[in-house]
Amino acid sequence: MIPVASKYVLRRNLFGYDINKKGTPQGSIKVPESLGIIVGAVFLVVAILFQYFNFTADSDWLVEYNAALSSICFMLLLGFVDDVLDVPWRVKLLLPSIAALPLLMAYAGHTTIIIPKPLVSYVGLEILDLGCIYKLYMWLLAIFCTNSINIHAGINGLEVGQTVVIAAAILIHNIMQIGASADPEYKQAHAFSIYLVQPMLATSLALLSYNWYPSSVFVGDTFTYFAGMTMAVAGILGHFSETLLIFFLPQVLNFLLSLPQLAGIIPCPRHRLPKFDPQTGLLTGTNDGTLVNFFLRQLGRMSEQSLCVVLLIFQGICCGFCFLLRWLLTGWYK
Repeated sequence: MIPVASKYVLRRNLFGYDINKKGTPQGSIKVPESLGIIVGAVFLVVAILFQYFNFTADSDWLVEYNAALSSICFMLLLGFVDDVLDVPWRVKLLLPSIAALPLLMAYAGHTTIIIPKPLVSYVGLEILDLGCIYKLYMWLLAIFCTNSINIHAGINGLEVGQTVVIAAAILIHNIMQIGASADPEYKQAHAFSIYLVQPMLATSLALLSYNWYPSSVFVGDTFTYFAGMTMAVAGILGHFSETLLIFFLPQVLNFLLSLPQLAGIIPCPRHRLPKFDPQTGLLTGTNDGTLVNFFLRQLGRMSEQSLCVVLLIFQGICCGFCFLLRWLLTGWYK
């Protein structure tokens, strides 16, 4: 559907130019924008079909599953609105907070966290109930995941690539936890997460084949918002939101680097991209606070494709570190 939809969005003048190829023939090509809408539509169809095969009409999980799909659908719509209207940053931060409301209103799961083993002797508890504070954390996590994918971007394949790596890590984590636990409710929570992340991973792989260097389509804020909300929902309703945040470690680092510019302390340009040299085809890092520019400043000039590969390898290493950290602090069986 992506090549077909590309023709339609071009007719409506939804396109962009690849800034990282400015000065070359590829930099003057109109690239179809907002193709995340196709991925989101296919995802929703598959997720609804999963509902038919995995839940009964009286299932306790049905309300939360429909609330999850409502939040994802809402975020997909708001992302497409952002692509069309190009809303300012202060409004972008509000969009996920609105889209997360169906999930928060329907959430009936636990509000507890597992205390890491080294701290149990000091706290005196293995499990701590946070009550309403946990729901506030869930709300903030949904906002962070959605916006963090959006700001860790700017080169071909990065937005979709990071989504594929994190979604694969979430899928592996769910399978491991289902195999390690004997609690039926715990197993169902992780199966619930799989129903969301599996079609997310599959549809993202399809989009990545078109968005990889050199990109023939752009994903737009439609995809980044949709992807962030889907993974946030999968982590929250799968009851591993703390683990999810560690999977997002590169996005956390990118956010911390971006904070001075996002807060207005340092001037923030519209596009915080590296400098492209059309003679050599290499990117040079600027002083803008992004992980993309930080890697270029530390590792030196490199091609756009090589930079994307390095960043995705770093994403994979961080996900691997999360598995190791979880095992050291809580063990595989919690």
